[in-house]
Amino acid sequence: MEVKVLTTEDPSYKDALFVRKQVFVNEQNVSEQEEIDSFEDQSAHFVLYDDRREPIGAGRLRPIEGGGKIERVCILASRRKQGLGELLMKKMEQAAKQSGYPSLTLYAQVHAEDFYKKLGYATTSTEPFLDANIWHVAMNKALN
Repeated sequence: MEVKVLTTEDPSYKDALFVRKQVFVNEQNVSEQEEIDSFEDQSAHFVLYDDRREPIGAGRLRPIEGGGKIERVCILASRRKQGLGELLMKKMEQAAKQSGYPSLTLYAQVHAEDFYKKLGYATTSTEPFLDANIWHVAMNKALN
């Protein structure tokens, strides 16, 4: 497994978009216009490749006031429940630390809240909220 960090200028950016489209647009019915937003160019993009160099996971990290924000974390349905999401998150957190972010924020889909809690994130929203017509909670983690 390999995680590649890239920008929108990198030819491999298409791999991030491929995974995100499969998960968010095709599987979860998020509109493509909502999935690809104005923050693409200011984000670091992460692509998880399997041993055959096929893209199987993606996510992005962007600066926000007070730290960084992790977004668009996804693993292809056929590759879930194998610890790959944790591997991807660890790489993203490592990059955030190297960028000097003191903390990370993310909006987790409600079904994934326990996954992020196991990685040390705490829920900060008092109620779930809709984002892209999917229920989410806000979460945060201090980086040491």
